[in-house]
Amino acid sequence: MNKIFLFIMGFAICTIANAQSTTKLWYNKPAGFFEESLVLGNGRVGASVFGGVQSDQIYLNDATLWAGEPVNANMNPDAHTFIPQIREALANEDYELADKLNRNVQGKFSESFAPLGTMYLEFDHEGEAADYYRELDISKAVSKVTYQVNGVHFSREYFISNPDKIMLVKLSADEKAALNFSVKFKSLLANRTYIDKFILKSDGYAPSHADPGYVSDKVAFDENHATHFSSYFKVVSEGGKISSTDSSLVVTGATEATLYISIATSFNGFDKDPVKEGLDNKAIAAKQLDKGGKKSFNDLKEAHLVDYQKFFSRVDLNLGETTAPDLPTDDRLKRYFGGAEDKNLEILYFQYGRYLLISSSRTDGVPANLQGIWNPYMHPPWSSNYTMNINVEENYWMAETGNLSEMHRPFLTFIDNLSKTGAVTAKTFYGVDKGWAACHNSDIWAMSNPVGGFGNGDPVWACWNMSGPWTVTHLWEHYQFSQDKDFLKNEGYPLMKGAAEFCLNWMVEDKHGNLITSPSTSPENVYVTDKGYKGATLYGGTADLAMIRECFLQTIEASKVLNTDVEFRTDLEKALAKMYPYQIGKKGNLQEWYYDWEDAEPQHRHQSHLFGLHPGNHITPGDTPDLAEACKKTLKIKGDETTGWSKGWRINLWARLLDGNHAYKMFRELLAYVDPSGLETNYSRGGGTYPNLFDAHPPFQIDGNFGGAAGVIEMLMQSTSENIQLLPALPNAWPAGEVSGICARGGFELALKWNEGKLVNVKISSKAGGKTTLLCDGKHKDIELKKGETLEIDW
Repeated sequence: MNKIFLFIMGFAICTIANAQSTTKLWYNKPAGFFEESLVLGNGRVGASVFGGVQSDQIYLNDATLWAGEPVNANMNPDAHTFIPQIREALANEDYELADKLNRNVQGKFSESFAPLGTMYLEFDHEGEAADYYRELDISKAVSKVTYQVNGVHFSREYFISNPDKIMLVKLSADEKAALNFSVKFKSLLANRTYIDKFILKSDGYAPSHADPGYVSDKVAFDENHATHFSSYFKVVSEGGKISSTDSSLVVTGATEATLYISIATSFNGFDKDPVKEGLDNKAIAAKQLDKGGKKSFNDLKEAHLVDYQKFFSRVDLNLGETTAPDLPTDDRLKRYFGGAEDKNLEILYFQYGRYLLISSSRTDGVPANLQGIWNPYMHPPWSSNYTMNINVEENYWMAETGNLSEMHRPFLTFIDNLSKTGAVTAKTFYGVDKGWAACHNSDIWAMSNPVGGFGNGDPVWACWNMSGPWTVTHLWEHYQFSQDKDFLKNEGYPLMKGAAEFCLNWMVEDKHGNLITSPSTSPENVYVTDKGYKGATLYGGTADLAMIRECFLQTIEASKVLNTDVEFRTDLEKALAKMYPYQIGKKGNLQEWYYDWEDAEPQHRHQSHLFGLHPGNHITPGDTPDLAEACKKTLKIKGDETTGWSKGWRINLWARLLDGNHAYKMFRELLAYVDPSGLETNYSRGGGTYPNLFDAHPPFQIDGNFGGAAGVIEMLMQSTSENIQLLPALPNAWPAGEVSGICARGGFELALKWNEGKLVNVKISSKAGGKTTLLCDGKHKDIELKKGETLEIDW
């Protein structure tokens, strides 16, 4: 299509109506930074494609390649002996002493997600490139690069197959014998690269230990205490010749070539020694390459598309007419940042979140980490670990509502792993013999202890221990959306009960007879006492009690569904009645601390004490209006300027407060353009979005992508086990639109159509059969459907 562009204020405005695609990221130049690369993944193997002309570098990752080995959960057997001392200090209101003592209740740091290596495609081009174009089509999970050199049109096509467990790159030229390139591989890890029968092979191993980058640059290698990996590369060419050097494959005079990449590791489970009990990574990589290498590119691509699109195509979103022009995605993002309308960019960002989850979360026991599965650094930000005081949970907020329940499973199975090490953590760190506990950080080895390096960590982030009750809410959510009683009985409820048992035995009475936690911290936030002390350790933190409330409420409901554990259920109900209630402070805010203390940083990025509003469900504008209003006041005090993942959370919080316009304001701010920043950690820059639509915390953290995508659905639909609210927080910016395939609690799937801000039509289908009530615009309709039945209603 011919296009005529007028350049106004640095942006091209297309005079021909041609709105940008809702499923393609595209650019007119190669990536220069990681945050400009286009990422692919099959749920285990990840690739970050730069698309260079003379040299194309592609970062490779495997979700199971981490530093370390199975954790010794019994690393600090005497830690629990300090708990009575801390409680005594707190009872005496000696918070400074409590902070000092709390450092004794710490263990090792988590291990780091490791960069597998970089594949290089080096091209023999003479002359400058013209008509450069690269794209990622998220409806197909396929990336492409095209350009011309001296009149020859070159193209590349990339994807990673889940069915066949290999990555493919198809390279072609439209002139015979014009394709000349080499394939190389380099890794920051210990490895040996060699040629074996025209297959480029690299066998190596991850570090035995890697300190977090904020602690030191220490990395240790020991092949007897590490996960091993194999990366194998094979080229099949049409015409031309394939030769090799000692460390590269060389293709000369070809017209077309297909590159097959097979990756495997020895990881065999969180509790298995990756050397003595590990998988045979060499044999697996060889088998995958042999099997996949016998298939054509087109056959492999067809199987890939069938597999991928059955997930991606479930949800469709249309936000109405747009006048936005057809620009490269980075320019488009800058234009949007300037305040312009681009509804299709908003749709693209939402669907990109779903794309990232499909691409990074398909390996049991190995959830998407802080960077999904894409990391080029030996010392990635925050070890690219599982940060469990918000971040890993936020990754999965839209798994169920976004109709990607299968992608939830890696996290759900990881919780089971956590419970195993967590039972030891409960006893040795907290002196609790029942249930299990987990803390701020974890890794592929399901580490559950509080971090800090055995006393070197500030309790404000090191000593939090409430990820057990938080993570198990995902198990109940999965049941709520799937209505799978077998899952609830065999997998979900035992873990929920274990987390509840720990909390039931961890809480103590305050001086008024209320149940509280002691010691307590509120994730990464600092209080100021009325005497001016700035600290982290206290008793009865609101966030702790909010998470325990939600855990108890859900565990009680689960026991009723399963008709089991009546006595334990009664214990939980009694405990709920005795828990220290929410407090509204003098400013009208929901208190974060037991007392009405000030925050050392009033605009702090964490808002953990609002957990009951979201992701919890026990604070609502309808049922608890005073608490909901206090949550709103808290958010106003905090303000809107915050980091990426935090802005993602606040979108959801404002949606739960039924303020769609404020949620939308935050959503637009989440898409604020941010220049690539590499490893720079600078909260003061605020959050936003990098050129490749990665979330800028900064640095890159994927949780903001997932939180933002979840927030879109929260604006359009919210549900409980009893009812479904339609368009509860619809912003004025979206007066007309359609959405289909989103899911509600009770096992329902919905399609909505609205116009002039009002619901027009709704279709609802049931996965398991059941009842619900649809709510919208002051109207309600009671619904009862059989399994597989669909009902359409003109509202």
